[in-house]
Amino acid sequence: MADGRVTIDVSRCKGCELCINFCPTGTLILDTDILNMKGYHTAGVGAREKCTGCGICALMCPDAAIVVERGDM
Repeated sequence: MADGRVTIDVSRCKGCELCINFCPTGTLILDTDILNMKGYHTAGVGAREKCTGCGICALMCPDAAIVVERGDM
C-alpha cells in the first residue's frame, strides 16, 4: 500500500472543507480545536495512516495550503 504524508499550511487554510470532502480515504478532518490567525478552523490530519498520497486534497485546495508527499511503494 502507498504511504502518503499530508502537510497543511494552517496560515493559508480557510476551512472550506473541499479537501475533506474529496479525500477518498477520510484522512482529513476539520480541526475545530484550533483557529488560525485569520480566525478560521482549519483542515487537519485525522488518520495519518490512511493517507495513500493520491494528492486529490492538494488539487482541490483553492488556497494551495496542502502539500502531499508520497513514499515508496
